[in-house]
Amino acid sequence: MNILSKIVIPLFVVIVIFYGFKKKINVYDSFLEGAKEGLNITLNIFPAIIAMVFAINIFLDSNFIYFLLKAFKGILDFLNIPIEIMPMALLRPVSGTASLAIMNDIFLNFGPDSYLGRLASILQGCTDTTIYVLALYFSSIGIKKIRYSLGVGLFADLVGIVMAFLLTMLLF
Repeated sequence: MNILSKIVIPLFVVIVIFYGFKKKINVYDSFLEGAKEGLNITLNIFPAIIAMVFAINIFLDSNFIYFLLKAFKGILDFLNIPIEIMPMALLRPVSGTASLAIMNDIFLNFGPDSYLGRLASILQGCTDTTIYVLALYFSSIGIKKIRYSLGVGLFADLVGIVMAFLLTMLLF
């Protein structure tokens, strides 16, 4: 298996070069054209990435989320929702990296097989980085009207969060 994993990519490159040669395509020029296009796309999405990373770091470093959650502690306790998972649930639609970091902290503090660890794992799988995807991909191709996409994406995330809580309560 280890040898197979080492030869798959070089074998794929050889197959692509052979296919291009057979179809009489200049593979090198096509590669350079694709690389230029990829560089242009990277330059187009770079400002959106920087803005998202900057905003998320300010939000996390300010501890505003923990201050906000203290106001809802009574409601969360009544619903039997651990307050430790809420930063992950709130940040998952914004940043996959931030939610992974929070999930890692949960694993380190409570263990991956704990109720919180399992809830964090299910939550990670039930939701997507909706705001990140909209900001990055839509801005790279110039879409400005994202109202309906944002609403549907955030609703899907809400359903995913609710289902993660329900599945964890039912199964664990």
